Order: sequence, then structure tokens, then C-alpha cells
Amino acid sequence: MGMEPISLDMRARELLERAAASSGRAADTVHGGHEHALRQTLLALTAGTGLAEHESPGEATLLVLHGHVRLSSGDATWEGRSGDLLAIPDARHALDAVEDSAVLLTVVKRP
Repeated sequence: MGMEPISLDMRARELLERAAASSGRAADTVHGGHEHALRQTLLALTAGTGLAEHESPGEATLLVLHGHVRLSSGDATWEGRSGDLLAIPDARHALDAVEDSAVLLTVVKRP
């Protein structure tokens, strides 16, 4: 039983449109979910919006598909632009969109 390919570019464009028409944020789980250890979520953020500081749910990475984001944890910050892969620290962190952005969040939940 195979899985149909997912066009992340197309989904990202759709989510950015949805984000712009609402709160500035939109998300869609593209693989896995709460019942799985591995979860991949596509997030779209309009410039100036973000995710407030929160705990890390497990080992995680952020692939910037489009735009420019800033990941911060404590006094440390990391910039991510299209094509960049950022490792999310195992600590409280926040994500801000410097410009309209779409990212793929990959999380492996802690047991």
C-alpha cells in the first residue's frame, strides 16, 4: 500500500493564502499525527506573526520551504531562509516569520 506524493509547494501556497485571510497562521499535518511517533506539519506564517514561546514536544527539525523565519531559545537565535534546515533546541523556543513563510516541522515525540 503506497502513499500518494504530496506537493509541499502547492500546499504551502494554499496555507499562506489561508493564513493571510485569517490570523496570519495556518497549519496542516501532512504525515503522522498524534497517534504516531513521527509527525510532519506544514506551517504557514505571514510576516510579523509567529508561534509564541513553547516547550519542545520531542526531537524536531524545521525545513524552511519559503520565506525567512527566526527561531529563538533563550538568548540564542537562528535565521532560516528557503532551503535551510534548522534543528529545534530541546528547550523552550519561539518561531517568528520575518517575511511570509512556509516551513515543514518534523517531530519525533518523546516516548
